[in-house]
Amino acid sequence: MAGRIEDYALIGDMQTAALVCRDGTVDWLCLPRFDSHAIFAGLLGTEEHGFWRLGPAHAADSPPPTAARRTYRGDSLILESEWDTPRGTVRVTDFMPPRDGAPQLIRIVEGVTGRVPMRSVLRMRFSYGRVVPWVHKHEGRTVAVAGPDSVWFDTEAETYGKALTTYADFTVAPGDRIAFTISWEPSHKQPPALPEPELSLEATETFWRDWVEHCTYHGPYREAVVRSLITLKALTYAPTGGIVAAPTTSLPEDIGGVRNWDYRYTWLRDAAITLSSLLRTGYREEARAWREWLLRAVAGDPENLQIMYGIAGERELGEAELDWLPGYERSGPVRVGNGAAHQLQLDVYGEVTEALHLAHMTGLARNDYASLLQLKLIRYLEDHWQEPDEGIWEVRGPRRHFVHSKVMAWVAVDRTIKLIQSGDADGPLERWKELRDDIHRDVCEKGYDKERNTFTQSYGSQELDASLLLIPQMGFLPPDDKRVIGTIEAIQRELSTPDGFILRYPTEGQSEGVDGLPGDEGAFLACSFWMADDLAMIGRVDEARKLFEKLLALRNDLGLLAEEWDPRLQRQVGNFPQAFSHVPLIDTALRLTASGAYGG
Repeated sequence: MAGRIEDYALIGDMQTAALVCRDGTVDWLCLPRFDSHAIFAGLLGTEEHGFWRLGPAHAADSPPPTAARRTYRGDSLILESEWDTPRGTVRVTDFMPPRDGAPQLIRIVEGVTGRVPMRSVLRMRFSYGRVVPWVHKHEGRTVAVAGPDSVWFDTEAETYGKALTTYADFTVAPGDRIAFTISWEPSHKQPPALPEPELSLEATETFWRDWVEHCTYHGPYREAVVRSLITLKALTYAPTGGIVAAPTTSLPEDIGGVRNWDYRYTWLRDAAITLSSLLRTGYREEARAWREWLLRAVAGDPENLQIMYGIAGERELGEAELDWLPGYERSGPVRVGNGAAHQLQLDVYGEVTEALHLAHMTGLARNDYASLLQLKLIRYLEDHWQEPDEGIWEVRGPRRHFVHSKVMAWVAVDRTIKLIQSGDADGPLERWKELRDDIHRDVCEKGYDKERNTFTQSYGSQELDASLLLIPQMGFLPPDDKRVIGTIEAIQRELSTPDGFILRYPTEGQSEGVDGLPGDEGAFLACSFWMADDLAMIGRVDEARKLFEKLLALRNDLGLLAEEWDPRLQRQVGNFPQAFSHVPLIDTALRLTASGAYGG
């Protein structure tokens, strides 16, 4: 059975990523891209669906031992895991070098003390565990082939096959270093070049050290911020600049439930807020690449803006269920693709416009087409902002007039007005000022409950929604407005878990709720960071700092966060690691640092 979500480490090459468990098992890897079919899908099924375990040998009837210690090497994505055994200590270094040719996953075993018997167990299953490849030797190398894919396995250790699995049994002493590499190549092409593990390790460490040096944040939460930035960089598809929401699919928001989605795509919302954090910490090149990705993805059809695209800008992301996979801890169905791609989510126009505005304000070189796109988006909003939509949380129930969607439509118009006023674009300034006022008035009249002194999830509803916490952060109302303070306090009362974290909105157990789905979910981590931001903005900075540090304590031992925290099970849930959790971590750290609201 797969480990707990927080038991996994992330390694990647900025085109795909692998998850490595504490026991040395790679349970998830898609090749050659984030959204490709998995060759190791044990995370969503069983060992029969593919895995690669490398660690101390153990009895067949006992579970594999877990590492006593693990860490990333400095500020990098190089994972080091150490086992203490009765016979000595051994270290395994796992990494994926930034790609220059075939994608590679490299694992180097190093003896530290004593003589430790080790075992590598490699079970490749293509097409999400459904296809058993043909494994054979080719000029002394092991290769697995099925359809369009081939995976090459290289090591100096002796290997043997048994039960459609490739094994290596060996012993390491102090100073011994034995490398194992898998490389992917289209099956019709020539074999990939022989790996050079030690040179690749050196180059990978240099890459990450040089990249982190560009970080401009040097505050008290630097370790957490840098780890989050590295994670966001790892979720960026280097060839195009697209940013995936997470490298996984179908890790459940509700263990045993149906809230399982494929996050291996580029949500405009998630990517836009990621861009914001990167810009504010010194990473302008990533911002430029994302802006270019956006312009290509939307090119020629901005009126039909999708809320998400493929990492190269693909529009068709049809959703399907993989019925041969039982799901993580029996949480089915396992889904690939995402049917929400064609939903109407008006808030996306605001997030994209805000990102373009921030890029403009921080001195990113002007792009005339970006300005033209922004104007076209506002012209669309002029005709459609009054429509109901599916909202930020992609509800699969009826469309509603979500307050957050209207607020972000206001943001889109407001930032475009600022663009025109700066002289970098031309548009009907007075008409759009009137539009901005109309949207603001509409929200304040229809989305605000005077009796309870709080904004509500949608027009005419009683429910609250944590996305309302963004009202002061987006400048829709000032933080000291009584309606803002009332909304913050109402969300604290009605959407807080017993340990003080924030739910997105009320759910109805096994009854179908506002989102059109049965079941509950955990505290949404982004919303909890938003609460810390709001508390700081209204002057409750000590309370904000305490909540922020409670959230930092939820990270796993490597500083990674999934989408949600289950307060009942006291564990992380949802796809992992999640950009939408790491971005607000960075933003809140910046806000608290600026306010001096930290302890020493």
